[in-house]
Amino acid sequence: MNKDRRITPSFAWLAALIGMILMLSACGSSAQVQSGETASPSPSPASLQETASPAFPRTIEAANGSIVIQKKPERVAVVHWGYVDSLLLFDLPSVGLALPFTKDNSALTTEAYKPFTEKIKEISIVGENTTVNMEALLQYAPDLIIAGNAVNAEVSDQLAKIATTVVIDEATTDVWSDWPKLVTKFGEILGQEQAAQQFIAGYQAKVQDAKAKLADVKGTVAFLQVRDNMIWLGGTKYLTPYYDKGLGLKAPDNTLMTDGAEMSLEGLAALNPDHLILGYFNYEDQSKAALLEEWKKNPVWQKLKAVQSNQTYAVNGTLAMGYGPIGNSYGVDAVLKALSK
Repeated sequence: MNKDRRITPSFAWLAALIGMILMLSACGSSAQVQSGETASPSPSPASLQETASPAFPRTIEAANGSIVIQKKPERVAVVHWGYVDSLLLFDLPSVGLALPFTKDNSALTTEAYKPFTEKIKEISIVGENTTVNMEALLQYAPDLIIAGNAVNAEVSDQLAKIATTVVIDEATTDVWSDWPKLVTKFGEILGQEQAAQQFIAGYQAKVQDAKAKLADVKGTVAFLQVRDNMIWLGGTKYLTPYYDKGLGLKAPDNTLMTDGAEMSLEGLAALNPDHLILGYFNYEDQSKAALLEEWKKNPVWQKLKAVQSNQTYAVNGTLAMGYGPIGNSYGVDAVLKALSK
């Protein structure tokens, strides 16, 4: 007797589903053959963003006009001596740097800089003591130059003849008092916006943490830049990481505190802060001279409130009293450590 071969409803549904899948697959294969394309995996959110807005070429609005950067820069030179820290934050195989001091007196070999300099394959010096060495810059052969419209005004025409040059408006992007804005601009120029945002966010978190820990610090705090033949008072206008916009430390009530000034021992006695942060320029090499050693022999020094209460603290002045992100990050850590004692 023949058995009735009926398909149950569940098997019927499964058969229909398989048929539909096969049909769609065939249509997809046909479309690929017609277009000549091969299948590719679904892009991640990051690659979707890159596809929607390719990094290069890109147009940068700068002090010298609308500058088109055709391809990702590989050899980047900064000829503004205040831009060194900002450039080193980014992922670049080769950099050319104009330094605020000589190479021997720079902070490039300090522990604070190591995490940034060790990842760069080539570092060339294209200027020292705030002056651009045009011959060294030519020899370095950058594919992109970043300059400032005030600091580099005298050489801007020459720079443009060497490589694509972006001149940053220093009035609106002020490295001396607001490096996060400069780092953001660098991220835009280099196509590394995320790296800029990450560093700034990490730094701001560090400042807020340190500020909370230093909330109970009593009295006024002054910063001295200690060199071999002069001592300079750091002004609140420039040392923003430590005063109102940063750690919230209280400055002495004196008109000199805004812009800072070259100091005499008598001038410091008039200021007479409760805490003194001593930013030594010979911090890494104490065989070099420091004028403060002469001051320490003077009875006027011994009568200072900070000296009598043992509230003087030595830090690396080229870093802590500099203007860039790496130096300021070191400075926040150093000041926190000093004032937490």
